Amino acid sequence: MALNRETSGGRWRIRPDGPAKVTGALTYLTDMSMSGMLHGRVLRSSHPYARIKSIDTSEAEALEGVHAVLTWRDVPGLNGYGIAVQDQPVLCRDYVRYVGDAVATVAADTPELADYALSLIEVDYDALAPVDDPEAALADGAPKLHPHGNVLHRAGYERGNIADGFEGCAHIVEETYITPRQMHAYMETEGGLFVPEPDGRLTVYAPTQHGLMDRLQLSRILDRPQASIRIVSSPIGGSFGGKDELNIQPYGALLALHTGRPVKIHNSRWESVRAGLKRHPMKIRMKTGIDADGRIMAHDVNIIADTGPYATLGAEVLNFAVEHVIGPYRYEHLYVSGVSVHTNNGMSGEFRGFGGNQAIFALEGQMDRLAYKAGIDPWEFRQRNRRRAEDPGPFGHPIAQTNGAEQVWRTLAESALYARRERLAYAASAPSSPPWIRKGIGAAFVMHGAGLGFGIPDPAGGRLRLAADGKIEALFGYEEFGQGLIATLELMLIEEFGFAPDDFRIVIGDTDRVPDSGSTTASRATSMMWQSLQRMRDPFRSALLKAAAAQLDRPAEELAIGEGGVREKSGEKRLLLAYQNLAAGSSEEIAVETNFIFPASDTKRIGAHLLYTYAAVAVEAEVNTLTGRVRVTDQFHAVAAGPVMNPQGYLGQIEGGSSMALGYALTEEAIMDEGRYVTRNFDTYLIPTIADSRGGFEVVPIEELPEGDPHGPRGVGEIGSVGLAPAIAEAVFQAVGTRISRLPIDPSELQKPTDALRKAVKDR
Repeated sequence: MALNRETSGGRWRIRPDGPAKVTGALTYLTDMSMSGMLHGRVLRSSHPYARIKSIDTSEAEALEGVHAVLTWRDVPGLNGYGIAVQDQPVLCRDYVRYVGDAVATVAADTPELADYALSLIEVDYDALAPVDDPEAALADGAPKLHPHGNVLHRAGYERGNIADGFEGCAHIVEETYITPRQMHAYMETEGGLFVPEPDGRLTVYAPTQHGLMDRLQLSRILDRPQASIRIVSSPIGGSFGGKDELNIQPYGALLALHTGRPVKIHNSRWESVRAGLKRHPMKIRMKTGIDADGRIMAHDVNIIADTGPYATLGAEVLNFAVEHVIGPYRYEHLYVSGVSVHTNNGMSGEFRGFGGNQAIFALEGQMDRLAYKAGIDPWEFRQRNRRRAEDPGPFGHPIAQTNGAEQVWRTLAESALYARRERLAYAASAPSSPPWIRKGIGAAFVMHGAGLGFGIPDPAGGRLRLAADGKIEALFGYEEFGQGLIATLELMLIEEFGFAPDDFRIVIGDTDRVPDSGSTTASRATSMMWQSLQRMRDPFRSALLKAAAAQLDRPAEELAIGEGGVREKSGEKRLLLAYQNLAAGSSEEIAVETNFIFPASDTKRIGAHLLYTYAAVAVEAEVNTLTGRVRVTDQFHAVAAGPVMNPQGYLGQIEGGSSMALGYALTEEAIMDEGRYVTRNFDTYLIPTIADSRGGFEVVPIEELPEGDPHGPRGVGEIGSVGLAPAIAEAVFQAVGTRISRLPIDPSELQKPTDALRKAVKDR
């Protein structure tokens, strides 16, 4: 059944933060200000690669109204940061390795004065030739950007004998797929307010996906205990992975502690482009062979990922890509190798889909080419080769078994959209369209891992307590950056406990108050909140009833918790004790906490996942053969992710992911030239608007899980973004016969103005 307002009934709810967002009343952290605050700015490198000979800050320091000018000498602790590897300098000392590298930071009375102070800092550089091609960076004799060289990480997997696998194949397809550097393009650029407190602590109001990780990193940089730092990190105006890593936080913290005054830093869009993370550009070479029956015999893959100058999560993204170029298919022989390479290009890092978008674009493109070569319907070809419920994961490792792959395949095969495919003859225009408009329908099949994977620290947990004012507090270390986490948690509390919305208060995004729930990333928060509540539900209910029984002098077995407080368990279920009165009459705090690890596969394969979400995506696209413009006119998404907790949020995530994938496929690329960004703002970097998203859009959630499945709902924050690009590419092929191997799709490759078309245009 399609997911929409009508089919969701009373579970379709307005988001608690929705009205404030749409009216502009919501205050983001970067909207904050304080009396007496200073304004911070960061001086970034003039070169993509250079040796620093000297830094002269004397003129900037002498400027009236400038209160701090800091360089590497002023970093009291570790002059480096990074979630996985602390290899990115806070302030560069010897070398700069990309145009976003920070060299100095200033605090002044006004933003204009801070900008002027930056202009007075003289940095003497010895410019070096940038290494801007990952393959050139791998060549013998290439300049070494780090002492260990230019290879951040290698990953691979093999099964069988790949050379033997290609022997006797009836059909072999070889192709190279190239994917772009994509921006997160969040509305709220990086920024924050940094406040030194009277007791010597530092409070940081800055968006992040993991406040406790920010606190840890800042404690290293500032050389002070974690307990002396408080991170307040929600609400956030978008992230998509881009705010999981530090950005402006080290500079605001250093300036605030140096001056003893609040400091605000807020990146301009150009600063965000220059210093922020992007999706990893990848070059993926594939050679795949099938037998005469259309079954895959051999799959040989090589991945080169441009991770930029520093590690960020480049190794982890590569691991994920290696796993997902195998995907939901069976192979007799398999050989996958990948390398993440340092260059002087922009920083690559965490991004919605986490390497899956690149891998799945290539893999699904390969499936379509093989099907065409064998003369088999592309969807039937996938059915012959797809994994079965009892199969192990891509690395041959144990996984949580579901029927998701079969369910989404069949749901799409029976969809009205895919049924129209047979009526659209190859390269034929739609009957109601002008002759230069061609239509096609394509589809893609997706398997996407949830959580961080084996061997990567992946803590989870939450806390429930009855506060002194009678509110039930649900405390989690997750962040609200627009994905609807608060709305989903609200629905869970209502359904699991019978609370009314006025009975509870959700507390997130404050390291002084929340437990360690891990990062809000990898489509894990919904699943982990649900699992936390399952663990806490009975103990917390029992604790409330025990305290109520003592106050009411009645057996706990006769009581139940519900809307407004403790009620009679049977009969009229009268309200006996309001939560406020229960709190007032309790001598001890009523609280329950749980801490556990996100479930991982029982394997030694780093990054291998236990939980997977499955999706099947079909799109109808029309191609204007005069302009080459592609327009998506209809979409169908079948998603197997377990029970739907928040129907509106679920649908919104698939729609939002689809919109992001639309840009990835058709328009978005942060272009660089010799290590410098050509694309600086949204006037040249084109993201889809609501006008580009018009047309049909149907989502069918498959909620069924095997009996006894302990993991509950899987997240859908990424699954909507990974399958659309290859589906569009196949639709374009069906429309005009042009194979797409590079994103974004180049309109000039689709322009086919024949003489007949020119005459038709002239006649109209």
